[in-house]
Amino acid sequence: MPTITQPASPLSLKEWAVAVKALGEGHQIITIRKGGLYEETREFRLENNQFYLYPTYEHQKQDMVKPQYHDLLAATREGWTPEQETVEVAYFAEVTDDIELLDEEKLRAISPYHIWTDNFADVRLHWKKQKPLHILFARVYRLEQPVEILIEEAYKGCKSWHHLVNAIPGQRFEPVLSDAKYNQKKEEILNILNG
Repeated sequence: MPTITQPASPLSLKEWAVAVKALGEGHQIITIRKGGLYEETREFRLENNQFYLYPTYEHQKQDMVKPQYHDLLAATREGWTPEQETVEVAYFAEVTDDIELLDEEKLRAISPYHIWTDNFADVRLHWKKQKPLHILFARVYRLEQPVEILIEEAYKGCKSWHHLVNAIPGQRFEPVLSDAKYNQKKEEILNILNG
C-alpha cells in the first residue's frame, strides 16, 4: 500500500459540517455529490483524489439528517453564528473510489451507510436528472492540529471546490479508521452498488 502524505495542494471540498463530522468520526466513508449550483462545468468533477474537508454551516437542515445523527448536527451548530469569520479545517481525504449512480433502488440500499435521509438523497439524485450522482469513497485523515482559517469571500457560494488562500502547514495526521475497518465498509457498499 502506498504511503499517504498530506495534500500538497490547498484544494478543499466544501461539505456540510455535519457530514465532515460524520466522516471525521468514522460514521460514514462516503459522500454523495452532484455539484454546486455555480460549478463551472455545471456538474460535479473530482478535481483531485486528495483534498481538505471544508465544513459549511449555512445550508444544513435538520430534516435532511437522520434523527440518530441530530446530535452530530447540534454539535456543529454549537457556538457557530452566520457572522463567523473563521472556520476550522481538521481533516483531509483521499478518494479511493468514485462510483457514478443513477439507480434509485441502489441509492436506497446504501442508506444505512450515511447520515442523510432518503429525501436528501432523492433530491440530489433527481436534480439534473440526466447527470449521475457521484458516490465518493473517502479515506479520511485527522490532522494532529486543526487549522483555523479566515473565511475568505472566495470560499462563499454554492461551489464544491475551492483552493484555500493559505496552505495548511505540514504536520502529523492519522487515519480515522483502520485499513481493515475502512476496507470492510467499502466492500459492503461496493457489493450493493455493483450487485
